[in-house]
Amino acid sequence: MELLDKLNWRYAAKAMNGDTVPEEKVAHILEAARLAPTSSGLQPFEIIVVKNNELKEKIKPVAWNQSVITDCSHLLVFAAWDTYTEDRINYMFDLTNDIRGFKNEGWENYRQMLLSSYPQKDAEENFNHAAKQAYIAFSQALSAAAFEGVDATPIEGFDPNAVDEILGLREKGLRSAVLMPIGYRKENEDWLVNLVKVRKPMEDLVTVID
Repeated sequence: MELLDKLNWRYAAKAMNGDTVPEEKVAHILEAARLAPTSSGLQPFEIIVVKNNELKEKIKPVAWNQSVITDCSHLLVFAAWDTYTEDRINYMFDLTNDIRGFKNEGWENYRQMLLSSYPQKDAEENFNHAAKQAYIAFSQALSAAAFEGVDATPIEGFDPNAVDEILGLREKGLRSAVLMPIGYRKENEDWLVNLVKVRKPMEDLVTVID
């Protein structure tokens, strides 16, 4: 299967060569993230695409000085909503009604259920829930990058508060959740490139209950 071949090819590149990923491939990766499933279809996150080298240089020191931050083609920052609000929930429900061209009583009842639940919860609890949704899109983008023959490195090793400040995310009601530099591997400087991929055997990972 082509997708599995691509996933076996991919790894978390530790060095990138600075070459530019074609915008068409970037668009495909972002579209895969946009199409990802999310809880209640709310898509409670945004993706910040950092191409600016000065911003990358500012982010690098707060991301453990990882070279892929500055040597990547594009740095994708998955930023989750800081909380759920009535306006944010209503926007997605209204968008659904506009696109589908009709209102559904069950859908509207579901809207009211969410409005009576999420906005009343603690903001940190809501952010954690939103961040999990961002990770679903992140994973889908990671697979899409592999399918496009583009290297991508998942990065949780960074100071989210510092990244939020550098990118002005808090003012937008967002908080950074995970980073994904995309680009092309620099094989002669990457200690990981030739190592065999190691994953649990299927029997240690999957339990089938008949």
